Amino acid sequence: MSQQFPSPGAPVDEPAARATGLTKVYGKGETQVTALNAVSVEFARGRFTAVMGPSGSGKSTLMHCLAGLDKVTSGSARIGDTELASLTERQLTALRRDKVGFVFQGFNLLPTLTALENITLPLRIAGRQPDPAWLETVIATVGLADRLGHRPAELSGGQQQRVAVARALVSRPAIVFADEPTGNLDSRSGAELLGFLRDSVRELGQTVVMVTHDPVAAAHADRVVFLADGRVVDELPAPTCGAVLDRMLRFEAQDSPR
Repeated sequence: MSQQFPSPGAPVDEPAARATGLTKVYGKGETQVTALNAVSVEFARGRFTAVMGPSGSGKSTLMHCLAGLDKVTSGSARIGDTELASLTERQLTALRRDKVGFVFQGFNLLPTLTALENITLPLRIAGRQPDPAWLETVIATVGLADRLGHRPAELSGGQQQRVAVARALVSRPAIVFADEPTGNLDSRSGAELLGFLRDSVRELGQTVVMVTHDPVAAAHADRVVFLADGRVVDELPAPTCGAVLDRMLRFEAQDSPR
């Protein structure tokens, strides 16, 4: 039986993140582009949610706004009960460091540090010591116990991405945002990584929001949210690969010229 840890952050009924009427506009005049158009969506605590949509649908923009990496034009973006628009740049930096974990397509590991040093680097930068029990549990969850002394060049792509996942989890963030995390991995390594993300939700109580274009990846989630043209157009609970693919093909058929 795995050791159970309480989920970090606000009360259980408070969403880990939410957007309300969120609009994001880039440019002005003839070059103006509305990337998000009055999007309202919630991401529950302790759940694994995939965000899907065609290129240009606004899925990465939504993640960036909810993670405090990009400012909204109008509407609301919240992590727990914290309204991001109300924060100063220093407060946003602290929130991203303490409340948000990130996993990107690129591994973003420092080549001169060992796997363990890369995992604990954000805590060291913040002047904090990792909780030994939590660190041990995270390392066991992602299966890295025998690779901690290795540097990135000595690890496979899948192992490097597992280090990135462990780094995102070690500070016990309120939410982890993953942007195409399997994009640089082969199918086997990708499947393993998705299993680790799912295990972090089911066994560690983590909240994960993953942007992906891959129906196979989305099928690992508890729920899929679909975006098109900057709007939420559908969602699918308990997704299967076939059901996700069917929805995506339906959206493409609707958008194709008649």
